[in-house]
Amino acid sequence: MIIRQAELETVCGITSRLPENTKPEVALAGKSNVGKSSLINGLLNRKSLARTSSQPGKTQTINFYNVNQEVYLVDLPGYGYAKVNQETKAKWGKMIENYLHSSKQLKAVFLLIDIRHEPSANDRDMYEWIVHQGYEPVIIATKLDKIKRSQVQKQLKILREGLKLVPGTKIIPFSAQTRQGREEIWELIDACAKETSV
Repeated sequence: MIIRQAELETVCGITSRLPENTKPEVALAGKSNVGKSSLINGLLNRKSLARTSSQPGKTQTINFYNVNQEVYLVDLPGYGYAKVNQETKAKWGKMIENYLHSSKQLKAVFLLIDIRHEPSANDRDMYEWIVHQGYEPVIIATKLDKIKRSQVQKQLKILREGLKLVPGTKIIPFSAQTRQGREEIWELIDACAKETSV
């Protein structure tokens, strides 16, 4: 996709009402500091449209990025960050749950997992929960440039087994540095954008 226009259009906090968009939405889920902001910036060819932070747990809102007036990338709050208290975690969980339940335009959910590590309990819970909501998440294995090429298949196997992926689940290794995986991700987003609204 040629990015002609990309902007952060709507930011929803815990008490905000979700926007009633008429364009398809693709949601990005993942734990704090897995590289969601870097993925968004990489996909949109922007350096800092999505603010990356050295402090995990910074995204506490649902952020809607309008791309070419054709599709929304929806950045969900990062989960699993230890310094956030239980009450806040519960509120974030409710926000994400509310969004997944009530968005009429959500076409796909991308779950970001750090390729270097075995999936955490939070990752497994999130994967199972997305599947339970009726979606087939696409796994984006981030931070690809942080491992040797010879380790890639081994790490992908660890992700598959650690998450107990449903057979046929798509995994796309992605590097924010080299942009490897970008075209493949855009192909999926394009396909979602072309789906007619239900």
